[in-house]
Amino acid sequence: MGKSLFEKVWEAHSVRQLANGQTQLLIGTHLIHEVTSPQAFGMLRDKGIPVRFPHRTFATVDHIVPTDEKSEPFSDALADAMIKEIRRNCEQHGITFFDLASGKQGIVHIVGPEQGITQPGTTIACGDSHTSTHGAFGAIAFGIGTSQVRDVLATQTIALNRLKVRRINVEGKLGPGVYAKDVILHIIRLLGTQGGTGFAYEYAGSVFDNFTMEERMTVCNMSIEGGARVGYVNPDPTTFDYLKGRPYAPKGADWDAAVERWSSFASDPDCAYDDVVTIRAESIAPTVTWGITPGQAIFINENIPAAENAKDAAEKASIEEALEHMHFIGDTPILGTPIDVAFLGSCTNGRLSDLQEVAQYLRGRKVADNVKAIVVPGSQGVSMIAEQMGLDKIYKDAGFEWRGAGCSMCLAMNPDKLIGDQLCASSSNRNFKGRQGSPTGRTLLMSPLMVAAAAVEGKVADAREVFSVHEKQTALA
Repeated sequence: MGKSLFEKVWEAHSVRQLANGQTQLLIGTHLIHEVTSPQAFGMLRDKGIPVRFPHRTFATVDHIVPTDEKSEPFSDALADAMIKEIRRNCEQHGITFFDLASGKQGIVHIVGPEQGITQPGTTIACGDSHTSTHGAFGAIAFGIGTSQVRDVLATQTIALNRLKVRRINVEGKLGPGVYAKDVILHIIRLLGTQGGTGFAYEYAGSVFDNFTMEERMTVCNMSIEGGARVGYVNPDPTTFDYLKGRPYAPKGADWDAAVERWSSFASDPDCAYDDVVTIRAESIAPTVTWGITPGQAIFINENIPAAENAKDAAEKASIEEALEHMHFIGDTPILGTPIDVAFLGSCTNGRLSDLQEVAQYLRGRKVADNVKAIVVPGSQGVSMIAEQMGLDKIYKDAGFEWRGAGCSMCLAMNPDKLIGDQLCASSSNRNFKGRQGSPTGRTLLMSPLMVAAAAVEGKVADAREVFSVHEKQTALA
């Protein structure tokens, strides 16, 4: 019997079986940022331990970096201290650091792929839960905690329990105005936010075969929101075409050897899975979260759930809590809900294709007077290309603020925050209470084009109708 990609990569990186049943796993690539690394470096410093393989670690700043300040010192003292600390640590240990002046800085899960650091058949770890993004390349990638960041820096290994593998097939053709973000929100809605606990998700089927790399990254990014530690897509010519010529990708004869090696990691046709789920693409519509978990989502033409229709007491309590926080009434439409803020960006949807897709529909439109709208490119590289294409002008003419690269309003570690109980239409990945900076702030997750539709209308709207979307016009994510 054949093996899945997960099995192949796991076995290729297994150092030994530990007495407690875990595997000591070699980490091929380690990504770090300014938030979860300072304490780890401090622990090494206290014990006089060097970084074992500094050439396997790459660093950037993203979480705390202000998106509306270009000069240092930053007005936020904590942000200023953190960027100075990661500079010091990287310099001391000889680690490659994509600093603000490098032109390569950005969200770690966007920088890794665009630099060609993320490669198939590897294990990738980072002190950030959305490391699953890198699985789009056929890698086994997962988030780790600060003590594990320390372990990887010191030994280039980590102790982990082996996961089961669930294959999720999405077959058919997505309708106009339906994007990768809708696919993953729908998967989480169906399987639940804990449905992937103990699993790696292998995404497959005709939809993923036809997805661009940036679309695949969007889906893999939110695997963790479904409870899965890992989400991946088997490497194929789309993967190799994306990587070819990137700074850290193999060159010349090494490239041909790499493609042959990478191809060998793809799941064998006769491999066994612990579970298989199949979804019809035609059944998916533009999807919006209404509650306080990514699993609390509905199609744009559906009503918000009512607590009295819950299947059990636990679901009833969950719905009631969400409705209270969101100030929503059950069994009413999400369509037409007024918004205060629109956010385009994050490691889920801050890539060039996201900005391109929205810009082609936004041209000539205006953000509603009552809405604060910001667009944050996921990296300096994305920003530079977008500006060369004139996308920044389209956004600014429409009333969006064009910001510098960073995590921005995805989370509350920088100045971009909600105020009071503002409602935000967001292209990010989490809608937890307080996620966007205010304990009473409210978040609706949706695709970038749906965010743009909400910004223009001043309320939750169906982008297919607002922008007369009939056919997909560009590579989407």
